[in-house]
Amino acid sequence: MTLQTITPIKVRTEAKVAEIAWFDDLCGGDTEYLGVLDGSRRSNYAHCSDILLTAEKLGYQNILLPNSYVVGLDPLIFASAIAPQTSQINLLVAIRCGELHPPMLARSIAALDHLLEGRLTINIINSDLPGLKEDGEIRYQRCREVIEILKQSWSQDKIDHQGSIYQYNLPADPVKPYQQNGGPLLYFGGISDGAKEVCAEHCDVFLMWPENEESLYATMQDVSSRAEKYNRRLDFGLRIHVIVRETEAEARTYAKKLMSKFDAQRGEELKNRTQDAHSLGVVRQNQLREQADAEDFIEPILWTGIGRARSGCGGALVGTPKQILHQLNRYMDMGIRAFILSGYPLIEEAELFAKYVLPHLPNVKLSKLQNRTPEQTPITPLTTAVLK
Repeated sequence: MTLQTITPIKVRTEAKVAEIAWFDDLCGGDTEYLGVLDGSRRSNYAHCSDILLTAEKLGYQNILLPNSYVVGLDPLIFASAIAPQTSQINLLVAIRCGELHPPMLARSIAALDHLLEGRLTINIINSDLPGLKEDGEIRYQRCREVIEILKQSWSQDKIDHQGSIYQYNLPADPVKPYQQNGGPLLYFGGISDGAKEVCAEHCDVFLMWPENEESLYATMQDVSSRAEKYNRRLDFGLRIHVIVRETEAEARTYAKKLMSKFDAQRGEELKNRTQDAHSLGVVRQNQLREQADAEDFIEPILWTGIGRARSGCGGALVGTPKQILHQLNRYMDMGIRAFILSGYPLIEEAELFAKYVLPHLPNVKLSKLQNRTPEQTPITPLTTAVLK
């Protein structure tokens, strides 16, 4: 249901602005028809770099590089390869905690941050490692400790961490990033209590998937209250698909076209190949459709049909430029300060959204607003600091 009255959640970025980001196809799935793998849009370097460079040219401020054990590209390696070709866009690199030895992960992030001259943001993922089924408490503890190690390495002279999983006493010079005042911003998503608590204590942007306004608002209130216990404020982000056309009829017709070759059995196979296929977040996305009308809409322009064919984010805003701009403004009124958008196919929909909606949004970089990305080259061991 939609909210009758919107009272803004307390957030870190008080101004009504938003970081408008796009999504890159490192994990497969870019297609003209949902549930149909497209051999002409493979998750290879050529296609993924085309998506990213198009997004930069169109004016998106950030782009999510996802991480999953499927045919595709590793986000850290891809980001390192594409970095010299970019000059404006931030890269939101997804990192699954535990995949890399934490001090070396910190070093990789620091090196990439220097390559990008401070245009790096990190999406922390707390899911099972590929091939493993792990206890949630272990995953949350590992995630918490990895974040603590990263934050120590970015803000202290030494990494001095004595946890139940990791124990280190190391100099921090090898892992100093380009960004200042805390290093790269950490984006984090998850609807379990453990996930919310980790984000409230340690991260900067809490990411959500599409739900009706009342549910989104309740989640934001919950996470905001948890952050207050640590004397912190967060920003909130929404990962959502978009279909924008000049008329509502055209937009809805295109949504039907996307599903016109959909096979339910094949859709389930594609959904279940990812690590998060049975996570609480995906279960909730599936439950959304139980509230939907015959055409899978749960609010006037919020369509949940996409969730039939893919794991993860399962909803899209479908409508005219005016309708979608109105809805995004409602989300910003609630306190959302970052949008990670996508559409099928990715390049074509990025161009349409940039044509019809992007110029009318207060599009910013959160890393700039929060003084993480310096205006001048900082003094670090990889720039001009005295070598020890």
